[in-house]
Amino acid sequence: MDTYNRTPSSSWPLLQAGEVLRWEGRPAPRCYTFRQWRHALFGLVLTAICGIWMAMGVQQAAEQGWPWLAWVPLPFLGYALWLAAGQLIAARLEWPRVAYAVTDRRLILRRGLLSAREVSLPLERITWFRLQPSGEELGSLRVHGEAGDPVLILHCIEYPRRPAELLEQAIRSRES
Repeated sequence: MDTYNRTPSSSWPLLQAGEVLRWEGRPAPRCYTFRQWRHALFGLVLTAICGIWMAMGVQQAAEQGWPWLAWVPLPFLGYALWLAAGQLIAARLEWPRVAYAVTDRRLILRRGLLSAREVSLPLERITWFRLQPSGEELGSLRVHGEAGDPVLILHCIEYPRRPAELLEQAIRSRES
């Protein structure tokens, strides 16, 4: 069932006058949170390496009398911890503020960690898109507009065929 793609219509209060909502959705929470799992795995390996480096730095600082040797690995360890866990936590905290919509005029993406911000792309400016499947009924849409337009990525959509069909219609109507 399409549980995460159902949100109340009042969640799009900034629709323009006469604009009709044709599709709205949200990312699947687990997929959205772990979409960067390779970075997290690399972060775990890097955390272990930085931990060893830190231990060696503390030991060298004690032996050599140079306390700065213990501090050198700290920025690398901080970055490794961000990759390993921080970006996963940030994605999970951002998830409630992420939503997507296709209207009869534009594609809208809303997201943000502390406060939601909206980015939209008029349908007549969409040149192409790519559907990247993540599972049988799960995928991400990468939508490209004309030069200078932002690339919009709709991550982890359940049943992505419907928004893809709407984008195909927009591209076909643009070409004709």
